[in-house]
Amino acid sequence: MAQFNYIGRDRSGKSRKGKITSSAKKDAVVQLREKGIAVSEIIELESNIFNKEVSLSIGSPVKTQDFVVYLRQFSTLIVAGISVVEATRILAQQTASKALRKALMNVEEELRSGKPLSVAAAVHEKIFPPMFINLVQAGEATGNLDETLDRLATFFEKQHYGMQKVKSALTYPIAIGIVAIVVVIFLLTNIVPTFATMFAQFDAELPTITKIVLAISNWMQSFWWVIILLFIALIVLALIILKNSYSKYYLDYAILKMPIFGKLVQKSVIARMTRTLSSLFKSSVPILEALSIVEKVVMNEVMIGVLRESRASLESGKSLSDPMKQHWIFPPMVTQMIAIGEQSGSLDLMLEKVSDFYEKEVDATADALKGLIEPLMIIFLAGVVGFIVLSIIVPMFDIFNHVK
Repeated sequence: MAQFNYIGRDRSGKSRKGKITSSAKKDAVVQLREKGIAVSEIIELESNIFNKEVSLSIGSPVKTQDFVVYLRQFSTLIVAGISVVEATRILAQQTASKALRKALMNVEEELRSGKPLSVAAAVHEKIFPPMFINLVQAGEATGNLDETLDRLATFFEKQHYGMQKVKSALTYPIAIGIVAIVVVIFLLTNIVPTFATMFAQFDAELPTITKIVLAISNWMQSFWWVIILLFIALIVLALIILKNSYSKYYLDYAILKMPIFGKLVQKSVIARMTRTLSSLFKSSVPILEALSIVEKVVMNEVMIGVLRESRASLESGKSLSDPMKQHWIFPPMVTQMIAIGEQSGSLDLMLEKVSDFYEKEVDATADALKGLIEPLMIIFLAGVVGFIVLSIIVPMFDIFNHVK
């Protein structure tokens, strides 16, 4: 993804300038046009770290759960016959999210000035994702805004539930790993040195396992600052990788190839991609524009690369499914269903069936992994701590025998 500086004017004639991230200059112009900004100048920034804005905020400042509640309530109010302006005012007063409240108050002002909801919301791109903007725009054009909002709420609910399943499967091993690191550091820096002093007093010949643990303990006491520096370096490296699409591609590739979690992540990415495309097609969003939106939703650079190839295939008059058939991330069932949908004109329905299937697969795989990982991680933690304890106990027996 590239970053561009732009200068232009909105529909009210006000001057607008800023930065936008997109895959190409023409796509950036299209995105700005969709936001109601007529571009007069757009310049691509050089892809080096000095031109990138450093930000510690990752993702939207609004929780998905709060956003889903907002969509559900918004849909209910519109169905009840309340105007968009009044519904926005009501929801701004009662939402629990401060960021969403502030954005809705601003959107209300824009709506009262005569702007449509899609244009008013597009200004707050960190709050309202491209999926929301484009579907609302389609709903306004067709007069089915209430149905669109309900579809959006269902979509984000499923996305949130799927992500929670994946996170819950990954949280346990990460938590156990952190506990293991803390326990090991505590033992090596506080407990082991006490016994090391005692061993030195008896001047006994220590077994190899004890010598290894004592050497590690001495190193950690002398070079504890190296561990802190490594921890900070890992955080900085992670931020750089996440901000750079090239390095993130290889990170995503490595995750997808992992023996245990790779399949779970792959199924989750496919479910998210197919669900998003299906929702966009049902709302009559043009296929090329829909693919551009999906690229921002899937959050996986490997999948994004295939989607770009599919979009290029469509632009050249070929099939959407052809590039997908040639890539390992898509199982044959997925590409066959998409190909059938293209041929029969029911692509939205086929994508929905695929997403339903893989969402169930994510649930089943996540539950199975949790059941498998819990005992394995307990054994791992017990093994690490047991190794250190054993290194202390073994020479203790030798010392007691020597004393006798």
